Amino acid sequence: MSEETRAVRMVDTGERKDRILIVEDEDNARKGYEQLLQRWGYEVVGVPSAEEALAKFTSFQPDSVIADVELPGMNGLDLLEQLGEELRDVPAIIITGKGSEERAVAAIEAGAFWYIEKPLKGPVLRALLDRALSKARDAQNLAVLQRQLRDAGRLGELVGGSKAMQEVMRIIEMAAPSSASVLITGETGSGKEIVARTIHKLSPRAAGPFVAINCSAIPETLMESEIFGHERGAFTGALLLDEIGEMPAPTQAKLLRVLEDRKVRRLGSKTETPVDVRVLAATNKDPEQAVASGGLRQDLFFRLNVFHIHLPPLREHKEDIPLLAEHILRDVNAKHQKNVRGIGAEVLDIFMSHTWPGNIRELRNVLERAAIMSEKELVSRSSLPGEFGKVAAKSPGDLSTIRFPIGTTVDAMERELILQTLQATGNNKTRAAELLGVSLKTLHNKLKEYGSERAEAEA
Repeated sequence: MSEETRAVRMVDTGERKDRILIVEDEDNARKGYEQLLQRWGYEVVGVPSAEEALAKFTSFQPDSVIADVELPGMNGLDLLEQLGEELRDVPAIIITGKGSEERAVAAIEAGAFWYIEKPLKGPVLRALLDRALSKARDAQNLAVLQRQLRDAGRLGELVGGSKAMQEVMRIIEMAAPSSASVLITGETGSGKEIVARTIHKLSPRAAGPFVAINCSAIPETLMESEIFGHERGAFTGALLLDEIGEMPAPTQAKLLRVLEDRKVRRLGSKTETPVDVRVLAATNKDPEQAVASGGLRQDLFFRLNVFHIHLPPLREHKEDIPLLAEHILRDVNAKHQKNVRGIGAEVLDIFMSHTWPGNIRELRNVLERAAIMSEKELVSRSSLPGEFGKVAAKSPGDLSTIRFPIGTTVDAMERELILQTLQATGNNKTRAAELLGVSLKTLHNKLKEYGSERAEAEA
């Protein structure tokens, strides 16, 4: 259902009676339901089949559906399957006969709000309808509020009013309600995990846990048990695989099989267990280049890339810095019992001229330190890290550069770039990895390689 339809539905609900679509093939029962609900003040349309219900659905725009599970042709469960995502906004109540508890459970799993057994009891049905419609209105109000917040530059933990961030939020709103996989790309510190958490919080799985696994920080021997669990383990509502390009090739193959079959044989088990988990993946590399270089399986890339969200680096949406600073300082104040309400004009100029190689994570670190150090209501230049202020005040042409003569090999340039970046960061490997746009594991591997080369040369 489109955003416009939801908005119209919400407006209409305040001006018209709630509309109920009844699907019952027995004429007497259907007419009885219609008369009962009309006495309760609902606008009612009854149809004898699921096919007619689908045909009537768009024009009638019901607020709730009451359907018998036993119908000629397409049954009630088939109807739920056809309605699909509509059930988020239009709760369905399924009528079951005695002894059909299994179908009732199947209806709930298919997206029904609840079920009621024949013969129907008026007070029970009315209570169910009240709860279903109340839940639907709450969901509609929340959707409108989320759109209003997005227009104001906020969506969950995400902040940004720039065109680039508004596009990110728009895709999140489309992707979140589904169970489709999402591939999130962006530089280190740009907020990929925040995007993943926002998707989870806005999804039907929000009540379930969110688990993030850094594929570059787990040894290959432990990767399978971390992702697939042991016999007593359990899969979760949403799983974020961070730095997916660093996952070992054998584990990528097993992950692909799990995603396709929705079954897993956990370590220590002789049987396969059904898996109901949404997989989100993140990487700071170009995924297509990772596929070309062999670091990421092409078939796994296609399976994960149902939705693709690319987070722009902070240097490309600096107009969001004032809003981000306000948001970050609110968190910092609560965390450290401070009362810093904003940044001064000079600090804003410094922030706008800085290139932010560490992106939003760097901005948060700078503001947290500055807020702790500050004794005023506004962050001033004196509360910024000394080296940060000096570097930020320089023009792009004054920043350190590395020049290579024509004929220098790519390997030699890469080595020199890594070593000089390490020197510039005081041998801070985590910071150097962020500046270079590689994982810490990749940096360690490169340094280990350079150490072996030196040992061979000295020998």
